[in-house]
Amino acid sequence: MEYPGNLFVVAAPSGAGKSSLVKALLELDAKLAVSISHTSRAPRGQEQHGREYWFISPEEFRSKVERGEFFEWAEVHGNLYGTSRASIEERMKQGEDVVLEIDFQGALQIKQLFPYAVLVFILPPSWDELRQRLTRRGDTAEEVIERRMANARIEVAQAHRFDFVVVNAVFETALFDLKAIVHAQRLKYASQRRSKSTVFKALDLP
Repeated sequence: MEYPGNLFVVAAPSGAGKSSLVKALLELDAKLAVSISHTSRAPRGQEQHGREYWFISPEEFRSKVERGEFFEWAEVHGNLYGTSRASIEERMKQGEDVVLEIDFQGALQIKQLFPYAVLVFILPPSWDELRQRLTRRGDTAEEVIERRMANARIEVAQAHRFDFVVVNAVFETALFDLKAIVHAQRLKYASQRRSKSTVFKALDLP
């Protein structure tokens, strides 16, 4: 089903800077709304329930899966993550552009449900830089870093399946690229037709 709003799906390996880029994008673009995912993992650092994620128990998460409440869900680094179907559909029906931050598995599932969703993959400039970013966090054990580096190689290998790829070497440049993708999508014929249907009808456009 098509809605007036656009759906942007951003994925990346851990440490590539996905969350920082999306946060900065939201601060620059008032027309964008972020979808808050559910997760079974515990909050990290200053994370708050209902802000970064909806933190729920594994049992509650599984119940939501059984009730079909998620667009997509996946297990990542031993934790469960899912995207609420109702919250996204309601926002898009109202004409809002929604941004999802999810893993590549979830992104590809979303594309199956919403063929016009825009998939963006954030790449690190190199494997060495990715490792350094993970290490600089300072709160991650070495074995966890190794596991995330191994998972990153699997994730990066899926980048060719996305509509756009942004290399996050210089943050400001990557943010500009991400903004350009959003703007370009809004100007596409199909997107304009959905968001400005009255104009298209008045001009007898298909």
